[in-house]
Amino acid sequence: MIEAVWTTALTAILERHVEAASVGDIGLWTLRGLSVLDPVLTADRQEAGLRLLANGQVLATRPLPPPGLPPAATAARLAEALAALDQAGWNASLPLRRAGSDRMLASGFDELFNHMDPYSRYWPADEAQRARDRRVGQAGLGLRLAAGRGNQVVLTALAVGGPAAEAGLRDGDRVLSIDGVAVSTRDLGAAAALLEGPAGTSTELTVMRAGRRRSVLLVRRPVPPETVRVEWRDGVLWLRVAAFSAASGEQVANALREAFGRATPPIGVVLDLRGNRGGVLTQAVAMADAFLDGGVVARTAGRHPEAVRAWPSDRIDLADGKPVVVLVDGRSASAAEVVAAALGDRGRAAIVGSTTMGKGLIQLLVPLPNGAEMSLSWSRILAPSGWPIQGIGVIPGLCTSLGEEVQATQLATLATGVAPMAAVLARQRQARDPVPATQAQALRAACPPAEGRAGDVGAATALIANPDAFRAATRR
Repeated sequence: MIEAVWTTALTAILERHVEAASVGDIGLWTLRGLSVLDPVLTADRQEAGLRLLANGQVLATRPLPPPGLPPAATAARLAEALAALDQAGWNASLPLRRAGSDRMLASGFDELFNHMDPYSRYWPADEAQRARDRRVGQAGLGLRLAAGRGNQVVLTALAVGGPAAEAGLRDGDRVLSIDGVAVSTRDLGAAAALLEGPAGTSTELTVMRAGRRRSVLLVRRPVPPETVRVEWRDGVLWLRVAAFSAASGEQVANALREAFGRATPPIGVVLDLRGNRGGVLTQAVAMADAFLDGGVVARTAGRHPEAVRAWPSDRIDLADGKPVVVLVDGRSASAAEVVAAALGDRGRAAIVGSTTMGKGLIQLLVPLPNGAEMSLSWSRILAPSGWPIQGIGVIPGLCTSLGEEVQATQLATLATGVAPMAAVLARQRQARDPVPATQAQALRAACPPAEGRAGDVGAATALIANPDAFRAATRR
């Protein structure tokens, strides 16, 4: 089984991982996972191939695959060698036998990915199964439980169009029992666990409202979470996006259609992505697309031909050309950075806050023969003009992480039509992968990553209220 797992995993790594690595390095890094479990074991690489040693004594040696083979054949040969060396370690090491073969695999993957990139990961079979359950909509009732008065359990956060809302349940309804089991806030976690289950299964809730008891049968189905909060503040539409789920892009598009369909539309839009750690890439593209008229939203690049792609805009600007400000901070990552990079790079939005996290790698999920899964970084995300998000992040045109005095000075400079961050942003747009670490650090230092600040809100409204400042903040 270990050989089968490594054959599948290594084929994907050799063909698709975003960075090329030599077969010898991949084998050596993997084999060093045994040393983590038993320090008397060491691995090295010589002309003859890979060696495994115990206390300096050679346990086994296996040749590396010859050059020139196709990736699948190379992977099979290397997997065979690793399995044989693992077996030699197993025979000689009591700690390895105590750890078990699953832990040996996990340790090998950990050491491999420690060298290759920070986001690829091996998910053991039990974790992978839990993740699969979540992806198919575990629970899926469109509700949450909360503590009410006394020991009462009440319904909250009902999703529009979810099973609970469609059955006529409301926020605040008291829950008496779930599938006949009485519930109490003394063990709210146990009550929530009663709601869990795969899509297509049912559960019965007994609830009370205004002194009347009723029982409702709900059938679980995937319910996209409400990740977009809509507010109006002094004529400005504020869209707070907490994460990118399967419907986030459409939720923003619907909010824009509703707002700009009014007799008095907004004077501008603030898209708040602070603290947003990302999610579904296609939803990030859809969200950025809602503010653009044609052109490129994002690009991806990698070693595999399928990793090279341009994501076009195919909508009209649903915000009708009105000023857009995107708020970001040091926790904004991944899909959130895609949106900020697209709107900032295209000059459609002013970016306000601090430099973002700089997570610009896309992971491919690879099922493995033992029921585990491997998430593998296989492509880089590029802004429309071609600079990489990975390692750099998105740098704001108005920086709020250097203190109130710097923020006020930059706002005043923007009001004169001059962009104080123009030189930094120009260097960012000229960057191309691979970006040296020193160059990335210098760019990020111009507006250091930080958590969102109270001044972000005032800065956003000031830009929307001052056309000259907004034009300067978006000039490219």
